[in-house]
Amino acid sequence: MSTASVPLPNWINYALLPLINLLLAFLVSGLVVWIIGESPWEALKLMLEGALGSGEGIGFTLYYATNFIFTGLSVAVAYHAGLFNIGSEGQAYLGGLGAALAALALDHYVPWYVTMPFAITAAALFGAAWAFIPAWLQAKRGSHIVITTIMFNFIGAALMVYLLVNVLIVPGKMAPETRTFLEGGQLPKLDWLIALFGGRLGPAPFNVSFLIALVMCVLVWVLIWRTKLGYEMRTLGISRSAAAYAGIPYVKIVMITMLISGGLAGMMALNPVLGASARLQVEFVAGAGFVGIAVSLMGRNHPVGIVLAAILFGILYQGGAWLSFDMPNITREMIVVIQGLVILFAGALEFMCRPMIVRIYQSLTKA
Repeated sequence: MSTASVPLPNWINYALLPLINLLLAFLVSGLVVWIIGESPWEALKLMLEGALGSGEGIGFTLYYATNFIFTGLSVAVAYHAGLFNIGSEGQAYLGGLGAALAALALDHYVPWYVTMPFAITAAALFGAAWAFIPAWLQAKRGSHIVITTIMFNFIGAALMVYLLVNVLIVPGKMAPETRTFLEGGQLPKLDWLIALFGGRLGPAPFNVSFLIALVMCVLVWVLIWRTKLGYEMRTLGISRSAAAYAGIPYVKIVMITMLISGGLAGMMALNPVLGASARLQVEFVAGAGFVGIAVSLMGRNHPVGIVLAAILFGILYQGGAWLSFDMPNITREMIVVIQGLVILFAGALEFMCRPMIVRIYQSLTKA
């Protein structure tokens, strides 16, 4: 029997294997750091100190993690239905447009907690709308979702540049961005949450969108594992022929799944647009859509795993910035290499250690 078909306990599949892959990634990363003449141990300590050693560092770490939670959930929802949505980047761009329009329209008149539900809805609708055409092409014409979504990433980026340069720019300014939102269009910081643990948030843009992301995690869990729609999505993801035999409508499930996935990606924009910069800017997504793929794979497409993986990548982002400042030999490009190694081992090579684990598990259970 192939080791790929041998069932393993959930604690091995969802905890031990990802942990082993993560340790391998850090081992190889440490070797790279040692080769360039720096101490891997000191580098690790500096990275953790920068990411978790202060209230400000934790705030930045959770700020980055919030982006990755949204995009990780977006990828995971589609993955459960057998769809590989790599268009979260473009869908987040359009979600930012929706959130910004809501803030621009309401920030003069109402407080932030009135603007927030409109901004959430607008971000989700704009993100879902950007996923609609790739979903329709996949469902009705058989166009591969990977090709169409990645092309829509570039179209979305170009559209945003055009709108910011020609339509939404503040008259008389050179910067391609909207005006700064008033307080009624800004999400407040969660400084009180950091203060509960004796920390000080400082300038870190950690804001209410983190709580929204956690709510979305719960809702996604309910959707996937506690609803009829979620059951139909998972059935389609396992076997399209079995889903057809069971009377599950392929076109309907693909369309609904991609709209939900696009909506989640669009909501990612709440964090940088309404929370951090309080305005819509070019390239605010900053690659979070692509990182969400690795976060989803590493988290085994489960909301709990996605939160943990998102925090890990938040640590890599914030700790990496701190590390490159304190260790000049470790440049920003080196940090990207470390992040890439984590993605490599957690994604492309996620089952590399499985045969060995299966043999060890079988020998222990037979003993």
